[in-house]
Amino acid sequence: MKIASFNINGVKARLPALIDWLRDAHADVVVLQELKATDDAFPRLEIEDMGYNLETHGQKGFNGVAILSKLPLEDVRRGLPGDDGDEQARWIEASVAGVRVCGLYLPNGNPAPGPKYDYKLGWMDRLRARAAGLVEAEETAVILGDYNVIPEPKDCWDPRVWARDALFLPETRAAFRRLEHLGLTDALRAVDQGPGIYTFWDYQAGAFQKNWGIRIDHVLLTPQAADRLETCGIDAETRSREKPSDHVPVWVTLED
Repeated sequence: MKIASFNINGVKARLPALIDWLRDAHADVVVLQELKATDDAFPRLEIEDMGYNLETHGQKGFNGVAILSKLPLEDVRRGLPGDDGDEQARWIEASVAGVRVCGLYLPNGNPAPGPKYDYKLGWMDRLRARAAGLVEAEETAVILGDYNVIPEPKDCWDPRVWARDALFLPETRAAFRRLEHLGLTDALRAVDQGPGIYTFWDYQAGAFQKNWGIRIDHVLLTPQAADRLETCGIDAETRSREKPSDHVPVWVTLED
């Protein structure tokens, strides 16, 4: 099973880029982030015509997540547990052929310190609680998406540039490590420890051409999913296509 994540940065604006990538990627399951569209405004027919079942959790103008699957989607849930007052559309999960697929768009948190950073850390605490539940239940689960976290210095082109950014602050990285310490596996790092592997490049200053990137899109696996890990990769070449997202897809394959 191939499971992928793609922050599309506006599904209506990037629909041709999304369809081109879907046609090439042959993913069984895809989670999308930053739809910037309500559920009724999502281009459903174009995606369903490619053979995907579709569940969305949209929001007007920003945020928004979705799951696309060639296989049936069961027990779909929207919204990260732990805060009934949180109206931001950042979490969706479903079961696909015995695998619990959790798609997330973690808050950016800037400017930090401040209320946006407090929200980010609080959201990460709730994420840890949900992940702990999946681990304790011994679920085969894949938790993937735009984490807005640079875990280590080697995950950015120049740590000095990001030192005071909410994506790289010590508290952010510590919260990510607490996730891993539950027993979760960073799928990309399980197969490639090298530096210079990024999933995001800013549109400004020729960042992609200079490889001024950061790795903020991640795939975390529960132990049962990690036991089935075949490989993990990043489709960096999509960033050079016409009207690209500033993120590129990251994907994992699990043994059947």
